[in-house]
Amino acid sequence: MIRNVYVMMAYAFRDIRAKGQDRFAGEDFETIHDLFAEILIRGIGSQVKQGLHRDYRRRSEELATVRGRIDLTRTSAALSMVRGRVVCEFDEYELDTLHNRILKCVMILLIRKGSVSRKRQDALRRLLPYFDSVELVATASIRWSQLSFNRSSATYRMLMGTCELVIRGLLPTEDSGANSLSTWVTDEAMSSLYERFLREYYRLHHPELSPTAAKVRWNIDGEHASGVNQLPAMFTDITLRRGGRTVIIDAKYYSESMQVSQYGKSSIRSAHIYQILAYTRNADVGQNGSVSGMLLYAKTDAELQPDLDVTIQGNRIAARTLDLNLPWDLLHAQLEEIATWLD
Repeated sequence: MIRNVYVMMAYAFRDIRAKGQDRFAGEDFETIHDLFAEILIRGIGSQVKQGLHRDYRRRSEELATVRGRIDLTRTSAALSMVRGRVVCEFDEYELDTLHNRILKCVMILLIRKGSVSRKRQDALRRLLPYFDSVELVATASIRWSQLSFNRSSATYRMLMGTCELVIRGLLPTEDSGANSLSTWVTDEAMSSLYERFLREYYRLHHPELSPTAAKVRWNIDGEHASGVNQLPAMFTDITLRRGGRTVIIDAKYYSESMQVSQYGKSSIRSAHIYQILAYTRNADVGQNGSVSGMLLYAKTDAELQPDLDVTIQGNRIAARTLDLNLPWDLLHAQLEEIATWLD
């Protein structure tokens, strides 16, 4: 499972160098922390060779010589010219960027609080001097929405994805306080990774199916249409299309995928069935059965797994599992079988 987390990350953050290739096939990872540490070690090492990300930052300083633009107002207010100095505003090209601050923060977090082997701790420590001029920030201050990627920072995408998983999913546990990190990624973080992995997998291998997270409009008819703006928006995780056929996939990552009634009966979670039915029925505007819906759960260790394939009011509805513990070639085969629904 740990090795396949890397594969999911490689797809989710668009870092596939060879289709389905596991770059860490010969490595042993006892913990998820070790995997994340190795991704950072290799990724940052590569960045150091080709040059760490730099960006321009606006600075304002009192200088003996003119640099950039003179701030006359501040120079006058500070009486700088009396001392033979001027206040200047200028741009400086430096390493202290948000991307590098996050890298430094997460490296230290893994070294101090992660379950990382001594060998990888030492490798991370050897990389830290390259970030001496980078400010150390608190994890709570990081705003992931501020991250952007351009030509100079595109190679940071996988590294930032790794850091986001560490910070969002490996925060200090309640039991151990600030002394260690949780031993696994939270369901919320894994759910987001799982969804992105599935979407990027089909974008890479099946662009002809136009994979996207599409919006489903409510199929409103009849004379009553007041308060329509109060209806909740519906966005699918993955929508695949070929010809006149559509498959809506709702990715589900839960530690327990089935619900159990008070009488001991296991069944698909009610809310999940209602959700996929709403998506499918409203997307099938022609009501001709051309739209199908699938709940795709990450397989758990439970004895009973979702295994549903029925037609409800003309639309095919299924609940299946994807076994993330399988070797990549078998996992790949499961994903390819789903694409045959559009044949």
